[in-house]
Amino acid sequence: MPQGGPLLRLTNVTKQYDSPDSAAPIKVLDGVSLEVATAESVAVIGPSGSGKSTLLQIIGTLDRATSGEVTLNGRDLSRLGDDQLADVRNQEIGFVFQFHYLLPQCSVLENVLVPTLGTRRPGNPNGSENALARANRLLARVGLAHRLSHRPGQLSGGERQRVAVVRALINRPQLVLADEPTGSLDHASAQQLAQLLIELNREESAALIVVTHALDLARRMGRTFELMDGRLAPQEQA
Repeated sequence: MPQGGPLLRLTNVTKQYDSPDSAAPIKVLDGVSLEVATAESVAVIGPSGSGKSTLLQIIGTLDRATSGEVTLNGRDLSRLGDDQLADVRNQEIGFVFQFHYLLPQCSVLENVLVPTLGTRRPGNPNGSENALARANRLLARVGLAHRLSHRPGQLSGGERQRVAVVRALINRPQLVLADEPTGSLDHASAQQLAQLLIELNREESAALIVVTHALDLARRMGRTFELMDGRLAPQEQA
């Protein structure tokens, strides 16, 4: 990362789609700019249909902006080819979704290790912990040491989301993107997962961006932004 620069920078990002009735294009994001530092936590709130998930998909290279620039570690992601973007998604960004997307036929441990199968940097780049040891340590950290051989169907909703969080962290990403991570959980499980995300954000020094309708989760983040009418505005923390 450039000295003193942000980990992630969005500059005047716009996303629009052609209208089905050939009218004016539908603009979902309208000149969105944002900077996120290493290990920072950020929440994005806003009404349904405001473009929150679209914004997260563009940051995560799952979609491309119509215009504007997204840089990660000083690299303009729009200039990268498909193979390079796949490496970024696998090695530098972790994803947590509302639905866990765990493989039903695989054990908890196997699900966590899936992202390591596609990495081009075997072992730990820091040389201190391999993928299997890291998976076991993180699963123990989130209270699932006794569930390593269980299948997703044998877990509660909260446990499945904890596995998804560990899977997102397994390759030591610099940025974790969470799209409504507590949306499918009961209140108690949602509170536990929210606290876990905050703790792991600090422990793993990975920047965290959470899209959520849950204001109590948003308040736990270092900064909160509201996306409304395609524009992103900072919100005062309570």
